[in-house]
Amino acid sequence: MPRRNSLTTGPINAALLLFALPTLGSSVLQSANGSIDAVWIGRLLGENALAATTNGNLVMFLLTSFVFGFGMAATILIGQSIGRGDIRAAREVVGTALGTFVPVAMAVAVLGWIFAPELLALLGTPAETAPLALDFLRVIFVAMPAILMQTMLMMALRGSGDSLTPLIFMALAVVLDIGLNPVFILGLGPIPAMGIGGSALATAVANVISLAGMLIYIYARDLPLRLRGAELRLLRPDLSVLKLLLEKGLPIGVQMIVVSSSMLTMLSLVNAHGVDTTAAFGATQQLWTYVQMPAMALGAAVSAMAAQNIGAGRWDRVSRITRSGLLFNFLLTGTLVVVLMAADRQAMEIFLGAGSPAIPIGQHIGRIATWGFIAFGFTMVLFGTVRANGQVVWPLIILFISMYPVRLGFAFGLSRWLGADALWLSFPASMLSTLLMASLLYLHGGWRGAPVMTFDGTAEELARAGADPARPGRE
Repeated sequence: MPRRNSLTTGPINAALLLFALPTLGSSVLQSANGSIDAVWIGRLLGENALAATTNGNLVMFLLTSFVFGFGMAATILIGQSIGRGDIRAAREVVGTALGTFVPVAMAVAVLGWIFAPELLALLGTPAETAPLALDFLRVIFVAMPAILMQTMLMMALRGSGDSLTPLIFMALAVVLDIGLNPVFILGLGPIPAMGIGGSALATAVANVISLAGMLIYIYARDLPLRLRGAELRLLRPDLSVLKLLLEKGLPIGVQMIVVSSSMLTMLSLVNAHGVDTTAAFGATQQLWTYVQMPAMALGAAVSAMAAQNIGAGRWDRVSRITRSGLLFNFLLTGTLVVVLMAADRQAMEIFLGAGSPAIPIGQHIGRIATWGFIAFGFTMVLFGTVRANGQVVWPLIILFISMYPVRLGFAFGLSRWLGADALWLSFPASMLSTLLMASLLYLHGGWRGAPVMTFDGTAEELARAGADPARPGRE
């Protein structure tokens, strides 16, 4: 494969920024989509319907968390393969990932539809919202194969160095979802009114159309990761590739579960301080979602770029990529933190209303804790680099320590002296401890000495079948 990839040969700062910005745009669109869908449901169907979506969204988050882990593993493997010029190996990763997880997602959809009532009972769904929650959850399960396949494909494309195509089709899915929600909920034109199930159906239809469009685009542009002809047999999972995906993907997926379970525990502590404090914390969480997006995007961009350069043997560039990621995080996340601190009241009013008694509480929470996201961003960059060479277990251990012994220990242990402030201070305390441990891992963790990840491919089989796996495709 000709070395034309700007991620391994071009200017680092420009390449990193141009790669990270579309990833950031995708995250913003995805979060905005969830917020707007909630507005449609709340305004058109009422509070009970909005509450009924909570369980469905939780199930969707848990499933996509695991797929995110395997998608991140695929990103790393594809990045290293592209970096060393082995397009055959990159395509084999795509084939194994899709060939494994699409059938699993379909089985989850069928089982989820059948056992949705039992799942809602297990989650303790209130009786008054259970029928609405069942309608929503069952359609969400139907949508899961398309959602999970699209997530996997988007992460694979980013591993190949393409973050623009995922942005285009994320935008398409979001526009369709937002537009179709009122149509299916209210039954506009010839469409029958479907209530809360219509909102879930809008998500399903939007993702199916977006996925189909993305597949057509990949083949029309002959992008490097497409499979055709004899290459389609790569959809039969290769056990050596699958083993690597499981080894690297499972710890990353579990990280998401660790973070979310810690937050649920924190929420139970916050609830004990009253409705206004809970409302203020909820509004703060909404704002923090956007503050942490640049860090997440930069971490993903650094991981993809570092993986390609590790595969290409350009270790000199790996350190420079990390430094650039740290600098951009300081500028982007730092700017958002300053803006939010300066306009905290106006930001709180978006979610709480101008006269809400929760606003001063939310301002207090933000002033104590929001600055910690600068440390969080540094951590995401460092984790992105070490993951690029396959080190995924230590980041999981570090996150577990910082989420449970540090954050929850801080919140519980100092509550007698600091009251509710112990909760808010636990956030920057855990972020700083995570950064300290991540820095030690980056500097002294031995991850640089790990071998580049390889696996037993099927190049000879493809060559005998007449395929041309070495042809890179048009960029």
